[in-house]
Amino acid sequence: MSEVSTLIAVDDPVLSTDFATEMLRQMRALDSYGSYDTWTPAKILEPFILTKAMKREIPIIGDPDEIIIARLKVFYNAIASMIEKECGLMAVPLMNLSHEGFGRALITVGKLVVVDRTLRDVHRFGFESLSKMKDESDKLLSVALNLVGKYPDVAGL
Repeated sequence: MSEVSTLIAVDDPVLSTDFATEMLRQMRALDSYGSYDTWTPAKILEPFILTKAMKREIPIIGDPDEIIIARLKVFYNAIASMIEKECGLMAVPLMNLSHEGFGRALITVGKLVVVDRTLRDVHRFGFESLSKMKDESDKLLSVALNLVGKYPDVAGL
């Protein structure tokens, strides 16, 4: 039984992008029971959307649960995969989080750190819309690819 997403339109053009395809691939990789087999792409990506009203419902202080941490890993894994696809070099995502949801997300290519994000309030991780999530990923991907292009000898190690 497939449910319809209320936050993402089924025909949203972002769903046909390489990034959305990679996000879906990463989410399905976590689905060991096949629950997502009957779900639409919009329904699978819906947990990444957190409107301002939804964020107001979440307490300011809180500890992230395993599901939210898994979503965070999916996001950075998808970006690392896109970096690999674009430059042909292995990109490795690394995350260090405290139990309170503070830490860092890094993506390295060789010995080069191409993404370095400080993580705060991970229990409130989400984007206002699918297009905002895509914009954020595009920014990170662009910076990462520029760094790889600028320092190819370090990235190739």
